[in-house]
Amino acid sequence: MYLQRFLMTSVVAVSGLFISACATGPSAPDVSGRYQCGQLDVTVAKADDGDMLGIDYRGERLLLKPKVSASGALYVARDDDGTSFWSKGERATFTVKGEVYPECLQAGALEMPFQAAGNEPFWHVQVDDGELLFHRPFESGEPEIVAIDTVVANRHGREFRGELDGQQLTLKVARQLCEDSMSGSQFPAQVRLEMNGEVFKGCGGDPYRLFRGAEWVVEDLAGAGIIDSSRMTIEFLGENRMAGLASCNRYGGQYEIKGEGVSFGGIFSTRMACAPALMAQEHRFLELMAKVTSAAIGRRGELVLTTSSGETITAFQSTESKATQ
Repeated sequence: MYLQRFLMTSVVAVSGLFISACATGPSAPDVSGRYQCGQLDVTVAKADDGDMLGIDYRGERLLLKPKVSASGALYVARDDDGTSFWSKGERATFTVKGEVYPECLQAGALEMPFQAAGNEPFWHVQVDDGELLFHRPFESGEPEIVAIDTVVANRHGREFRGELDGQQLTLKVARQLCEDSMSGSQFPAQVRLEMNGEVFKGCGGDPYRLFRGAEWVVEDLAGAGIIDSSRMTIEFLGENRMAGLASCNRYGGQYEIKGEGVSFGGIFSTRMACAPALMAQEHRFLELMAKVTSAAIGRRGELVLTTSSGETITAFQSTESKATQ
């Protein structure tokens, strides 16, 4: 009887350990690190309290809990499913209160598919899933598919190599601001294509990443500065939406970035009344915004919007938490 009771107790104990191990399951992948979501810098790290994940951005900190996901690692806010961080490999998606930021990339990583092009002669490539879709320089025929390997992957960029017609083809991508030699449009990456002993330079990446993810605070309006203690902001959002503060009222509208520049349209605003000087500044700001034809990032990281008549709006990224504004 003693032996039988001992064996039954042992089986229960072992079974309990097995069930406990199964319930715990494999640990979630480590998503810690720094990401760049367009112009937004995000730092991700495990929080002190259990499995929670800490997200630091714009002077704020979010605590997210793990949630089951078909792939990758998913974390959500306790009381808000519209705030989440989903990561797989070196890419992630960050959403705050339903607003999705540009794809988050670890240092040197590229959005996929990644596209790049150069001029004189024109060439174009698209990188995706170990393949290069390649429009050759000097040729206007159908693109060719080249199998490629990633031979360099570091915080500065990527280098891919493949073979075409017995010749080695190399594509080098550096995460540095690039200006197209013909249109003057800016892109987030400088690209160098090497083939047959020749070198072709160009630009690549999604130009929207240069403007999205930041709240831009206006510091100069057409060379006249701004009224002390007043505030004008510009924020480029998803689905080609823009929004901000115009001095007194909130405003919104649509924007589009094209090869030849940028345009704003459908601008609307609330109708609060403020001091006459603020109202005059707001009117001037919205008037200039409607006439903007180009957007560029300056040497100090500033946003410069230029109208068709050459007047400019200059703004810098906000360093304040939205909670303190």
